[in-house]
Amino acid sequence: MTKPLLVAFDGPAASGKGTLASVIAADYGLPFLDTGLLYRAAGHLAHVRDIDPAVAATLIDAETLADEALRGREAGERASRVAAIPEVRAALFKYQQDFANQPSGAVLDGRDIGTVIAPHAPVKLFVTARPEIRAHRRWLQLVKLNPALTEAEVLDDIRIRDERDSSRSSAPLEKAADALLLDTSDLGIDAAIATARSLVKSRL
Repeated sequence: MTKPLLVAFDGPAASGKGTLASVIAADYGLPFLDTGLLYRAAGHLAHVRDIDPAVAATLIDAETLADEALRGREAGERASRVAAIPEVRAALFKYQQDFANQPSGAVLDGRDIGTVIAPHAPVKLFVTARPEIRAHRRWLQLVKLNPALTEAEVLDDIRIRDERDSSRSSAPLEKAADALLLDTSDLGIDAAIATARSLVKSRL
């Protein structure tokens, strides 16, 4: 019997991990979960319903995850804040772990997949890039929704989120000891995808 393939992608905001993870999932025909979307949803629900984020984390459904508002800058900021709350992480832990442990295998991307959610994953990639590069990428996405947004504002956001994600007491952002490092700072999308594919194959 073939062992299910489980691939963990971790890294800071706008590193490219989501794009790469979705490509790898498609390559191997695996279900894919962007776990950051769960935290965006929890933060968004807590805000619009004025409820405790830990309660909001238990109310997430497919309709919530499809909300376009989750793609915006504000949702990203709220996600980073609620992700620092241990009760929120606990509420979302089982959802993520169940997804990771599907018989078919899975690909997940987030901040703590290889360290907390699926430390047993045979393939782990830690995707990063310099803050200025990540800010430029995120700005290109967000400026379409908010033409007044400056790249400097996005860089400030990125640095704040990096600090918050790496310093929180509950499941901080860090590279798993056995994760392969992929720095996309100087890579175009095609080169980054090719490198990710090569790294994944090296662990199979």
